[in-house]
Amino acid sequence: MDRRLDEKIRRLRGALEQARKLCVLTGAGASAESGVPVYRGNEGLYRAFSAADISSPEGFARNPEKVWQWYNERRRQLLELKPNAGHVALARLEQSFAASAALPGAGKRRSFRLVTQNIDGLHQAAGSRDPVEVHGNIWKTRCTACAHVADTYGQLFDGPPRCTRCGAMCRPHIVWFGELLEPEVWDAAVRAAAMCDLLLAVGTSAVVQPAASLVHVAVGAGAMVAEINLEETPNTRWVDLSLLGQCGDILPQLIE
Repeated sequence: MDRRLDEKIRRLRGALEQARKLCVLTGAGASAESGVPVYRGNEGLYRAFSAADISSPEGFARNPEKVWQWYNERRRQLLELKPNAGHVALARLEQSFAASAALPGAGKRRSFRLVTQNIDGLHQAAGSRDPVEVHGNIWKTRCTACAHVADTYGQLFDGPPRCTRCGAMCRPHIVWFGELLEPEVWDAAVRAAAMCDLLLAVGTSAVVQPAASLVHVAVGAGAMVAEINLEETPNTRWVDLSLLGQCGDILPQLIE
């Protein structure tokens, strides 16, 4: 291992041991190691489709069958994938914070909050509990009439599913282009970043807003911020530690 990276891992491990309020922000890089395809580029999911047709309210209104066909294929692909070592390490880290929070004595109390930009549900599959999913979840549907959200994990649809409450057509419970984040979800993410004393930005390119701004929220609140990514990002110059490498390689070392 690179000695500089080894030293950074030791420093971050020490910071984790001292942290009382930890916030973890994950992006596409955290799931790419599980085989989740990216959206753009020569091998991206949008290579044969227009994002405006597949991932926008207007595209859904024009052709809901086409949109659901595309998302159904994404669901089919995800069913074959498993959480990677990074997902598992974060779930174990959450469990360790929960265990220490249960100990008597106010000085031992700790909190953990996972905020993710990913919609694949792999954090939950690894054991993470109740992550803040700022962009939604591909395994959930939302009624276009009554707005009821249903968990449909593992289900594949031949066409647009119908709401079990009112019978209206459902859409994927995902934030599409041109849509705002759900206010209560975004508020929870901002609170987690503003109240933490340590924030880990894991596998995020820091170019998708407003999620990338959570790093600046934490910095502004005086928290220590560490970034784990394959390459530097626009946020690198603002963080205290930048660890370059695979999330699935670095995260397990932090919880040894």
